[in-house]
Amino acid sequence: MTETWRSLVNIKDLGRWMAGQGLGDAPIVNPHALTGGTQNVLVAFERGGVSMVLRRPPAHAQTDGDVVIKREARLLAALGATEVPHPRFIAGCSDPTVLGASFYVMEAVEGFNAHTALPRPFDADPALRRHLGLALADCIASLGRLDYVSLGLSDLGKPHGFLERQVARWRKQLDGYSRYSGWQGPAALGDIDGVGDWLDSNRPAYQPPGIIHGDVHLANVLYRLDAPKVAALVDWELSTVGDPLVDLGWLLCHWPDADGRGVASTGATPWQGFPSAGDLIARYAETSGRDVSAIKWYAVLACYKRAVIIEGTYARALAGLADMATGRLLHDRAAGLIDRAFGFVEA
Repeated sequence: MTETWRSLVNIKDLGRWMAGQGLGDAPIVNPHALTGGTQNVLVAFERGGVSMVLRRPPAHAQTDGDVVIKREARLLAALGATEVPHPRFIAGCSDPTVLGASFYVMEAVEGFNAHTALPRPFDADPALRRHLGLALADCIASLGRLDYVSLGLSDLGKPHGFLERQVARWRKQLDGYSRYSGWQGPAALGDIDGVGDWLDSNRPAYQPPGIIHGDVHLANVLYRLDAPKVAALVDWELSTVGDPLVDLGWLLCHWPDADGRGVASTGATPWQGFPSAGDLIARYAETSGRDVSAIKWYAVLACYKRAVIIEGTYARALAGLADMATGRLLHDRAAGLIDRAFGFVEA
């Protein structure tokens, strides 16, 4: 990222805005950037004894960052009365005169990220690691069971024709990267068009809609420190209403194999004890009550969609709008995802 977080988040302006929202006038203490995502800016701080995190789009967002941030804020606010683990929403702002873009503030979540490392006792107990994986399957099943209409989210997405729109929507985003100078085009990712064609030809039947997180994998999960349970799903920027099996497919796309290898390296070691992909599918089917017979299609869709999304960082890097080392890493990962998609097709 070419800009620093301080150029995007003026702490004095943030403090004045929070006071104006009736959140007290305590000073903001220890503001600092959080790492882990490439699509948005995260700034952690303390205020009035509460640890908080601000989230806003970068200066050069790939999509309409304001729309994404406002949707995230709305969803987190709606989840407040549910049992789905998520960061508690504090306040949001859609006035660009405050910090230059829409943003929201949420409460920081205490927990650990298994993708980074496993703390004691999880690193020493295979049974606990198995429960970590199954708890994540339970979590996304509970999200898909929510009544999005009663939560006031009936217009969050367009569930009718949701699956039919997927390939065209993400193919359009991929083609749109041609606006960045230096990008070589989709052919550099392998036969990504072949994956899209397979998806269009093998689309499964309609499933009752529900809320989708959109980016479920170990890097976007915080686990409780005292038990093998999910403390919160984070990074809700791809959330919408549609077919909830998309979340299971996304999880399978990113889930490491029996030897711990996946589309990216993981700090969740040792991997022994974590449930297999088949275990996750069976657990989700049991707790969600949904038909998972076509789950291969959703895993292929996840590989396709994820490849398109992260290729955007590479395209931006080539135009000088993102870090080149990160861009090259994600480009290689995107090509690997297309290979993984064909692996699912042939399985």
